Amino acid sequence: MVRTIDVDGMSCGGCEQNVVEALEDVSGVSDASADHEAGTATVEGDANDADIVAAVEDAGYDASA
Repeated sequence: MVRTIDVDGMSCGGCEQNVVEALEDVSGVSDASADHEAGTATVEGDANDADIVAAVEDAGYDASA
């Protein structure tokens, strides 16, 4: 399953990398990408939304699924 979540607080490529690394650590995520200009992250896999949002928030950003 592929889904896109909203991420607030990313302002550069480094932020994108932080979000991607946080998402890739979530069990069930097989691939992740982030776009600071769009304010989104795309997640592939079967991880649940709560774990995805929590990982992004733990990395210091606001997220909503």
